[in-house]
Order: sequence, then C-alpha cells, then structure tokens
Amino acid sequence: MAKQQQIQLAKRPEGMPSDEHFNFVETAIPSPENGEVLLKTLYLSVDPYMRGRMTDAKSYVAPFQLDEAINGGVIAEVIQSKSESFKEGDVVIGHLGWQEYSVAAEDNVRKVDPEAAPVSTHLGVLGMPGLTAYFGLLDIGQPQEGETVVVSGAAGAVGSVVGQIAKIKGCRVVGIAGSDEKVDYITNTLGFDEGINYKTSNVYEALKNACPNGIDVYYENVGGEIGDAAISLLNKFARIPVCGAISSYNKKEQDLGPRVQTKLIKSSALMKGFVVADYANRYQEGAEALGKWLKEGQLTYEETIVEGFNRVPDAFLGLFQGKNLGKQIVKVADPDIAVLPHN
Repeated sequence: MAKQQQIQLAKRPEGMPSDEHFNFVETAIPSPENGEVLLKTLYLSVDPYMRGRMTDAKSYVAPFQLDEAINGGVIAEVIQSKSESFKEGDVVIGHLGWQEYSVAAEDNVRKVDPEAAPVSTHLGVLGMPGLTAYFGLLDIGQPQEGETVVVSGAAGAVGSVVGQIAKIKGCRVVGIAGSDEKVDYITNTLGFDEGINYKTSNVYEALKNACPNGIDVYYENVGGEIGDAAISLLNKFARIPVCGAISSYNKKEQDLGPRVQTKLIKSSALMKGFVVADYANRYQEGAEALGKWLKEGQLTYEETIVEGFNRVPDAFLGLFQGKNLGKQIVKVADPDIAVLPHN
C-alpha cells in the first residue's frame, strides 16, 4: 500500500511552539468511496489562528487533537474521483489535513478556476484572509471617505488587504509593521499613506504624528502595546474591528495592559471582535468584490511561498517571527494532471 507523510500535533505548547510539537508520521494513502475524491496537496496554508487550536481551551473552533493530523486551508488536485461533481485534474480548495494526500467528500471541497488567478490566491487575497479583511473593515469598521484608518500587522495577509480596501474607499491609511522593508512595501507598493516600524519607533508618538486628525478606524491584528497606543488616539464614534492579537498568542503569563473602558466611553467607540465564519452566508459577496478589485488592479498582493512538505512547521513558526510578507504559504507539490498557467 502506497505511503505518504502526515504532520501531527505531538504535544501542546506552552509559549512559543517549536519542532518538538510536530510529528512527521508515515501513513497509508487513503482510497475514495462513492461521493468522494482522492486529492494531492499542492499548496497548504499556515495561519496565526492555528496557534490557538494547539491549546486545549474552549474557543470559536475545536482544538487540534494530539497524535492526529493538523488541518487547515489546502489547494489540491483531484487525482481520483468517485464523484459526479469532480473529474481528475480539477483543482479544489478545502479544509484538509497537513498531509500529502487526502480523501474528501464531494461537499467538503469546491473547484477553483486556475485561469482566473493563481490558485494560491484562494488561500490569501481571494480566500480566508481576504474575506477577513473585507468583512471586518467594511461591516464593523465602516470606513467613510476622508477618515483615518490605522492597521496593525499591515504587511500581513489580512492587514495588507485591509489597507488597500480602505484606500479604495477614499480613506487616509496608516500601517504598522515590523521592518523597514515592510513599511516600504505597504507605502510604495500598496499605497498606504504612511507606515510605522514598531520595532524602531515609539508607536504612540509615531501614530500621533501620522494621524494629526485622530483615528476613526483601528483594525486590530496585533494587540499589546500597539493596540494600547492606537486606542489612545481614537476619535468620537471610532470603530475597532478586532481580528487578532498575535502579540499575546505565545505568552505564558496573562496578557495585561491598560484598561480600555474609559477610553471607549470617552470616544463613544465601538470595539467588536469577530471571526470570518460569522459572515459565512456572505462569502460569495466578499469573493466577488475582492475578485473584481484584483482584476481591475485596485488590489495587489504578496505571497511568501516556502517549498517542501518538510518545511511546513518552519513556515508556521515563521509567522510569529515576522518572516512573511503577505500570505505565508507552503508549496507541497506540482500537479500531476492539472495545468496551472499562473503558477
């Protein structure tokens, strides 16, 4: 029986994960039953939210199980089909295991069009990160023309799209990132009005200078002291979509900081946490808007692609060290049958 590699969660990390928390295991390549397809993994997504799933704590999604395959967004090729909905060579996206081959029910994957855009974009700007940016900014942030929008994690998969949508809506956009290279990218390539390197700046002073009229929308990806600084500069009726708090994901101790209640009361601000699944019934709306902007050249994107299934843990851990520009993806394999003109 043919074998494949699978990555399992070996033990639950306290603090920053390391290689010891992942096990590479050899397993059999499964066979599809009626209504199923056998898939070859082409691209695999690693995302910050996965850190939370490594902890056995109640959250909006179930934790990963020990000694079972970690799972997430995957672009795959159909190499055997027992479904009338798919044929060999179709390229699909689904929530699948970190393994080289998977069997999926026909209802658990959907086709992507390799002609429309590089298939990897369905893990990034046209996928979960893009939709997260779209709904968080437009539904909660509700940016109005002429307002000031501040984005933390601005060079990441979500933040980079947030800033561009804010520019499309006619806003002044200030991004916070972790290197001069990233600041250069968001200002000179993505069109942000200003960028702040939080590692070399006093973020509060830099934000005050960059936002002389205050902050109307603060899109929160990071938390910690960066969030504290932004919340101190809120305008009346400001909005704060809370997407992530990556600065605290690997802390062993409780994450403490200034209390926000008084600042929210004084500014009459709205602060709302969300996950993209809250908008599942509107995914088509978001995907169509993002696709239109991408086609028109109003959206651009960057992908950091690491090659090789053996490097999946390295790519995941790199997220917490700021190594990625844009969406972090792992290229696992080339297709056997499909033609990918953009890749």
